Amino acid sequence: MQPLADKIRPNTLNEYVGQEKLVGEGKPLRLAIEQGHIFSFVLWGPPGVGKTSLARIYANAINANLYELSAVTAGKNDIRKILEEESDKPKVLFLDEIHRFNKAQQDFLLPFVESGELVLIGATTENPSFEIIAPLLSRLRVFVLEELSADEMSEIIDRTEIEIDEESRDWLISMANGDARQAITMISNTLQLYKKVDVENLKKTLQTTFLRFDKKGEEHYNTISAFIKSMRASQPDAALYYLARMISAGEDPKFIARRMVIFASEDIGLAQPTALVVANEVFRAVETIGLPECAINLAHGVAYLANCKKDRSACDGLMMAMKDVEKFGNLPIPLKVRNAPTKLMKDMNYGKDYEFYTKDDLLPDKLKGKKYLKRQE
Repeated sequence: MQPLADKIRPNTLNEYVGQEKLVGEGKPLRLAIEQGHIFSFVLWGPPGVGKTSLARIYANAINANLYELSAVTAGKNDIRKILEEESDKPKVLFLDEIHRFNKAQQDFLLPFVESGELVLIGATTENPSFEIIAPLLSRLRVFVLEELSADEMSEIIDRTEIEIDEESRDWLISMANGDARQAITMISNTLQLYKKVDVENLKKTLQTTFLRFDKKGEEHYNTISAFIKSMRASQPDAALYYLARMISAGEDPKFIARRMVIFASEDIGLAQPTALVVANEVFRAVETIGLPECAINLAHGVAYLANCKKDRSACDGLMMAMKDVEKFGNLPIPLKVRNAPTKLMKDMNYGKDYEFYTKDDLLPDKLKGKKYLKRQE
């Protein structure tokens, strides 16, 4: 039986929901699809926002043979088989979770992408600049996809043609958090189990399928969110549990370690500056040791970070400053702290009266007295 998500999958851009910045009228990916441009690219965004659908629509638009592989299970031999097939049409390889391909596998892909023998469409939830080798990334355009809005999710739910009351729809949209595939799967599973979609049945279905979602990566963002929030709340037991969940589900340990490095500065910050040192060493250990042993390094780092005092003042201060930059633009920098490499600049009083350890406020005039760094007690 055809899964509901596949049954309602869009076949054309006119049926596609979301990503207006990419596929709206006159936008770059829409133009490329409509004009039949052949090129390789990466679709970067959270799960369930239409990456696979876009790849299929693109391949159809350029009249190509589409081959779909998951980087979790595919290898060089799978790609060789595609290359050996005779075809007069372009060959489009849709490689889901491309961030799971290691350097050697990406190196193998490179010459075929460069020559145009393969048109590569990579899909990833991870930052491509971290996960895709530079020579390959330089040959790919990167398109960033955004989480679906509540209205877009509602439109997709409508396409199932399944009767859902407003309360159940709102609950489903909130639970799925912008992931259309998860919402549709929940509807399908609820119908199979209880024959009716309502809030009570949806909640029971969620409990029944929670671990199944986790194993398939559907709970990727829910689990990492719980992991971070447990460390933030200084609850090492909860953090270790969610770490175990991610490791058991096959999560990339580098993904976990990167979040720990970010957490060390964002949530611990000035309260214990050595946290960043520890987090970076954990990341290095993960890179050099790998699974399964690096799980111990991760556990060590998690326990340490969770037990650290917390101070978000540096991160919060940056966010406040960024808002002022956005609001006021490039305000004039005080003359005394301007660089003065030429005589003309010195004659204009650039750098004049500057003192190494001045107590004067060095912010632009419009922001004098503004305090961004508010240390937490």
